[in-house]
This record gives sequence, C-alpha cells and structure tokens, in this order.
Amino acid sequence: MIREVTLRLVEDTDLDTLFEFMRDPESVRMAAFTAEDPDDRDAFDAHMRKVLANPEATNRVIVGDGRVVGSIASFVMEGDTEITYWVDRAVWGQGVAGRAVALLLDLVTVRPMHARVASDNAGSMRVLTKAGFEVVGTEISYATARKEEIEETILKLS
Repeated sequence: MIREVTLRLVEDTDLDTLFEFMRDPESVRMAAFTAEDPDDRDAFDAHMRKVLANPEATNRVIVGDGRVVGSIASFVMEGDTEITYWVDRAVWGQGVAGRAVALLLDLVTVRPMHARVASDNAGSMRVLTKAGFEVVGTEISYATARKEEIEETILKLS
C-alpha cells in the first residue's frame, strides 16, 4: 500500500517507466483515448518531447513511496485548462490518483479546470468527483484504444 504520494518534474530517466505504464493493455482500455499504437516508442518519445516543451502545460511524475507510479499534467486545449493522469495499474485502488490530483490542483490554480473520461471508467470518475469536479456533459468520441466511438464524460472544477 502506497503511503506517501508526491509530484516532481519529469526527468528523461522517467520516460522508460512511463512508456511501460502506457502500454499495459488493461490500462489502455480503461483510458480509451490513447496513442494509436501504445507500443510505438518513437511516437511516444515525439509526443513527450512536444508536451514537455509546451509552456502552457504543467507535467509531473507521480512518486509513490519513492518510486515513479504515474504521471499527471494540466494543459490548455481550445482555451480550456484540462487535467490528465495515468497511474500504474499495480497501484490502482490505493488512493494514488486522488492524492496526485489534489497535489496538482494545489499547484495549478487556474479555474475552471476541465477533465474528460471514458464514461465507463468508474475509477477515474470517482477520483475526479471526489476532487470536486462536476459532470457538465457527455459526448460521443472515437476511442483509439477501443477502435470505436464511446461515450465520454466532460467534467469541470469551478
């Protein structure tokens, strides 16, 4: 059980670990809106270079009891600040995502903050609503990981 959760800047040495987390088939299915090919390391590296260089984004790794257990970020899309996170499936259900979200919300104080989640991802829905996000709508979007359109829930923290 993870006792301490902190956030820190992403380092180049974290990328191998993050790539492995984002290749886990069950995690990919739950996230739904993922890279077209989770096993494409070149595409992952190119994406990470782009997001880490974005001055409007805040990117952090999630550290649980001294080891990297995920990533979390805020970024601006179409004028809205959004939050995204990915947690190693090995620590799901231990409160890591909820603590990481709270830490990022303390760090990034822009409001409103938006989030999007596959509507059937009960764990992420619970994390976000516990953090104060409220459902503001749904839309049907193409989920690359599932190769089909699914319902996506849109949330907002005022």
